[in-house]
Amino acid sequence: MVQRICSALHAWQDRRVMENVTFLGLRVLRQVAATGSFAAAAVELGYTQSAVSRQMAALESAVGEQLFERGRRGVTLTLAAQIVLSGAGRALAELDTAGQQLAGLRDRVGGRLVIGAFPTACSVLVPRAVAALRDGYPALTVIIDEAPTPVLLRRMSAGRLDVALVALSEESTDRDLKDLARFPLPIVGMHVAVPAEHPLARRPTVRPEDLLDEPWIVGVGGSGDPQFGPWPGIANPPIAFSVRHWTTRLGLVAAGLGISVLPGTMAVAVPPGVRAIEVDDPSHAERSSVLLARNDAGPRTRLAVRALLAQATALRAELVH
Repeated sequence: MVQRICSALHAWQDRRVMENVTFLGLRVLRQVAATGSFAAAAVELGYTQSAVSRQMAALESAVGEQLFERGRRGVTLTLAAQIVLSGAGRALAELDTAGQQLAGLRDRVGGRLVIGAFPTACSVLVPRAVAALRDGYPALTVIIDEAPTPVLLRRMSAGRLDVALVALSEESTDRDLKDLARFPLPIVGMHVAVPAEHPLARRPTVRPEDLLDEPWIVGVGGSGDPQFGPWPGIANPPIAFSVRHWTTRLGLVAAGLGISVLPGTMAVAVPPGVRAIEVDDPSHAERSSVLLARNDAGPRTRLAVRALLAQATALRAELVH
């Protein structure tokens, strides 16, 4: 385990440069990337803002590159920071897993754990986290409750879930989140799914204007379900098909019958014949993916939160890479 972590770290660039990078600095960088500001990262980590600033200054010094661009809405990562995170993601995930396994030796964690998540998170993120939990804690019985965010919030309030992965919009109220601890996940960005032979398929990113006049395959569902229609802001987009399930939607894309909005959490799991491309649209207000747990959570819930955060960070690193 330790050998794999070191190998992943030293593969980024010159070893003499990266030797001065600390795991603490990488963890702080990961949280700044997830929250978009030093102040929010400090709150989530339980540090002072000045401590976060010192860690990031030390990391910039070790890497020898500027890692952040500061703006009115917070900070954004430079290409150098994205490269560092890409190399660090898997190493940090493995280190978190090792910590979980050591905790398991002390706590002998077992029993029943219920993880609730919205459907698109259940394609890749949740299965990876559950696999890590099962590997580290074979006595733990994990139940997955797949449901839309409004349903998950009700079940969380009723005490039926230990942890819930939800997508919060600006309409979400503090009442919905009362007495719950919140853990923001790294932002992975929205994508579009296009046929593998589509003219846009070889591009790493597209802009909304590149999608004009494309036929769209959109979702339909129950009240409160995210519908994932055409890309927001495109006037009068042609709708080729409206279907309920993601397997059908992506199958239609693979057959060359249209394109579809695709959450970043699904971008690494598209079927053959489909390409996932990130959309560069600063005006798009994406829902925030957040883990919710009770403030008095026990060891099982804390382990689940760690596993989900670690795998979300690793998933984002795969997409950036």
